[in-house]
Amino acid sequence: MNLKSFFDPIPEYLTNQTYLHNSFFNYIHFYGETFPDIKGVQIALIGLREKRGMPKSDTIERASLEIREKLYHLKKGHGLYKIVDLGDLKLGETRDESIKYLQSIGEYLIKKQIVPIFFGGTHDLDYGQYMSYEGLKKLVSMVTVDSKLDMEDEGHPHEVHSQDIILHQPNFLFSYSHLAYQSFLVDQDVVNVMEKLYFEHVRLGSLRSNFKEVEPIIRNADLISIDVSAIHSSDAPGAAEAQPFGLSGEEACQICRFAGMNEKLSSIGIYGYQPYFDDNRNKTASIIATMMWYFIEGFYDRKDSLSFKSSDYIKYTVSLDTKPSILVFYKSKRSDKWWMEIPQSDQHKFDRSTIIPCSYQDYQLAQSGEIPERWINAQLKLM
Repeated sequence: MNLKSFFDPIPEYLTNQTYLHNSFFNYIHFYGETFPDIKGVQIALIGLREKRGMPKSDTIERASLEIREKLYHLKKGHGLYKIVDLGDLKLGETRDESIKYLQSIGEYLIKKQIVPIFFGGTHDLDYGQYMSYEGLKKLVSMVTVDSKLDMEDEGHPHEVHSQDIILHQPNFLFSYSHLAYQSFLVDQDVVNVMEKLYFEHVRLGSLRSNFKEVEPIIRNADLISIDVSAIHSSDAPGAAEAQPFGLSGEEACQICRFAGMNEKLSSIGIYGYQPYFDDNRNKTASIIATMMWYFIEGFYDRKDSLSFKSSDYIKYTVSLDTKPSILVFYKSKRSDKWWMEIPQSDQHKFDRSTIIPCSYQDYQLAQSGEIPERWINAQLKLM
């Protein structure tokens, strides 16, 4: 694939600025006068300008540049950076063509074990991010962070894109989880559909009351999609649908760190930033840049091998008086994180690990004689 043909370079006014020696910018390669070599690269930054999926989106074309300006001035984190900024993905003749470009680039990079970070553009572009996995011939798990469930029966593409993902055929979606939605913005019928499909959904209030319990959900994801409108407007005003309630900037950064530390996660997208609605210091761009920084920090802090038969893990067996009579858990010696084993039929359409992330609370629940809800939902999905 000729990667260069898909991208526009980063403008000189960004690359010619004076950056401190320890700035993020000075530790990455970027598409300026020449296109960077991706050999040995681990993370690729990809700016998005596509705006045709929603109304009131005129300034989305500037979003990626505003985010870059904030990101480049941040200090380099720990780890040996192998990061490239490929520039902005070119626009297609139509929105659908732009999504095809995103799909092609995403699939190409993922197959090369390069994690793409998509930023800018409208949230419906996560359909292209999801479609990047179609050619991998395996089931994938997706996590969306948004103040709404974008599954309306009709409307603009940004209002139905999650529904498009769930209904796509052929179906390769193993699980779908939605975090931080706000009940007064969501039709209860849509929530009922989520429950019938055994998809996890965590209201904003529930998430904030037990924040650590969302970590296993994020740790199970192959891809994560974040709408900036999930962050409350006092921290992130730069969205057409910014809400007075929502995640704090710190919570959004913690979610991104959880995502970065997830060894199986292979792409992330942060969508929906509109500079027109931002304050005069581009506070929202700063939040998104910091979220990206924390994702990268998490990536370079990955510890677990996911080889559960190795000495890196302690195996725990819990006996129950019900069916199943035994539940099997694993605890990482490196990170202290927990997983549990889910039995499944030998005949299955795709390869899929039967060991899923869980929490210490799930293990404690099993010890008390109860089957964790996370285990039940996973078992139902595999039937």
